[in-house]
Amino acid sequence: MNDDTAVAALSALAHADRLAAFRMLVRAGPNGMASGEIAEALSIPPTRMSFHLATLERARLLRSWRDGRRILYAASYDDMRQLLAFLTEDCCSGNPEICGNLGADLLAPSCSSETCS
Repeated sequence: MNDDTAVAALSALAHADRLAAFRMLVRAGPNGMASGEIAEALSIPPTRMSFHLATLERARLLRSWRDGRRILYAASYDDMRQLLAFLTEDCCSGNPEICGNLGADLLAPSCSSETCS
């Protein structure tokens, strides 16, 4: 990951509706959710939600695929991990003991092998 990619991802997350949708999709796991379900759950008009999901997908935070007439979205866990690694790669000015096992600590409480692949 480079600075431009990280800025694009963080910019995409810098909107309350997009952040809520992204967090919902992280919880949903690799099978994802249909855009209409996300819009309904967050009480956001479907056209606006489609715009937000497209923004997150362009930032490589989501992936999408067609299932019949529906478009499903899921979090891109690999790109999410890359973003977290990029943000913490130079953590603590060469004193890694200060940071401890930050990556594992961030993901351990809520991310299991069943939901994050």
